[in-house]
Amino acid sequence: MAMAVLPLLPMVVLAPPAAAAAAAAAAAAAAAAAPGYIPSTPDLGKAEAQCRPGESGPAMLLLVTGLKDRQGRIKAELYPATDDDFLADDNVLIMAGKTFRRVEIPVPPSGPVQLCIRLPGPGSYAVTVLHDRDSNRKFGLSSDGVGFSNNPKLGLSKPKAEAVRASAGTGMTPMTVRLNYRRGLFGFGPIDRP
Repeated sequence: MAMAVLPLLPMVVLAPPAAAAAAAAAAAAAAAAAPGYIPSTPDLGKAEAQCRPGESGPAMLLLVTGLKDRQGRIKAELYPATDDDFLADDNVLIMAGKTFRRVEIPVPPSGPVQLCIRLPGPGSYAVTVLHDRDSNRKFGLSSDGVGFSNNPKLGLSKPKAEAVRASAGTGMTPMTVRLNYRRGLFGFGPIDRP
């Protein structure tokens, strides 16, 4: 009786979860130790973004509308208007020499909500605005508001860079950004949508 010969398959050894976590931590530590590494912090991009008194540009003056309430903070961030860079990590963009700006203010108790962002020069950019209602510096899907340049209709995924691309000239470029909040299970929209 002939015996079937089975080919030998390479044996795969899975690392225990603790070992995988240790390896990931070691990789992160190695990246952090690399020359030129910049850690991500809530203050990255703020120094470059701050408009000066009497700012003439290039800059964007954002009028934020549609607030759910007057609590928390408003944060605007400026990105390159490409799908690869739009909403990328702040430190990754800065380490790559790409544009990233951030402006953050407490929500004023009354009156218009305006933010001014200095630009590196005229061109196309993508802007996002966050209403951080509990001031925890994180986006709360069920409570916080979000808006983008060009005010695209939102679903549960981020819009494409093309939909939020905005052009700025050499002076002050005004722009209105309407905030959207969670509506039902699968979408976002303005709170005062008819």
